[in-house]
Amino acid sequence: MNITLPLFVTSLAFLGACAAQYDPVSFVVQGDEIVASGSIDNTTLDAFEEITASNPGIKTLVLQNIEGSVDDDANVVFSRVVREEGFDTVVPSDGLVASGGTDLFLAGNQRTLEPGACVGVHSWGGGGYVAANLPEDHPEHDRYLDYFDDIGVDPAFYWFTLDAAPEDEMHWMSAEEANRFKMATGRSSSLGSTVICDER
Repeated sequence: MNITLPLFVTSLAFLGACAAQYDPVSFVVQGDEIVASGSIDNTTLDAFEEITASNPGIKTLVLQNIEGSVDDDANVVFSRVVREEGFDTVVPSDGLVASGGTDLFLAGNQRTLEPGACVGVHSWGGGGYVAANLPEDHPEHDRYLDYFDDIGVDPAFYWFTLDAAPEDEMHWMSAEEANRFKMATGRSSSLGSTVICDER
């Protein structure tokens, strides 16, 4: 497993003790939505393109349980395709996104977090780097800042993730934090002051 690309790295705590043991993302059509669950890897984009080719009218991607990615590059490419193809993203009330799954959620043109949704973020480390110890002008930050800039996310969110939790832990965002970074833009763009996710 490549663990050198921080925000797009899956926390081993969420994939289990062995990184090789994970369920790749699967897609299922439910009404006018495509529902996704699993961990992003190098098969995800092909599976997504197959289901979208069969259902060209569907433009809502429900992220039921996306704990992260096991392939950093695949996560970036897939997330950009979701944005380019005009998909909206939804985390349902019983849903969860974390690490690279959160980055995928942010790719949606319109983004909905339903009450109770879990959104996890953390810092990164790998390749001899610890993100929190790098100066802000270090080039290792650029790949993530470029991605967020391309999808219209405030770069302050990136710096927030670095402080929120170390790479081997997870911070579950509150509604107040999600509102601060304008994570939800769709059906419920303001989440009030309630906690989004109970600790799991």
